Amino acid sequence: QVQLVESGGGLVQAGGSRRLSCAASGRTFSPYVIGWFRQAPGKEREYVSAIRSSDGGTYTANSVKGRFTSSRDTATNTVYLQMNTLKPEDTAVYYCAIKRGVVLSSLEYDYWGQGTQVTVSS
Repeated sequence: QVQLVESGGGLVQAGGSRRLSCAASGRTFSPYVIGWFRQAPGKEREYVSAIRSSDGGTYTANSVKGRFTSSRDTATNTVYLQMNTLKPEDTAVYYCAIKRGVVLSSLEYDYWGQGTQVTVSS
């Protein structure tokens, strides 16, 4: 089993920044991809960003491109989602998830975190 713990959520004003963390522990594997998803009330879950452990390659959704960036610390199996220029429509529960391999585009993840709420006030 792999455990994922997210942190960094909270309330932020529009235009502000927030950094989410996702720490993986337990029976981790390599290589892996950690992805970020978000879900707002009444909306479908959205695949926001992902990063490979092997080479740091990333995926970023068009809706957040230029504002959100994923980075990693392979020594601690921690991934970060830096969110800049936040908008009220970014309000959602953000989840991280991990899967084996190097494919960024696949939405099939093996383990999920519990989610962290990000609220952007206008």
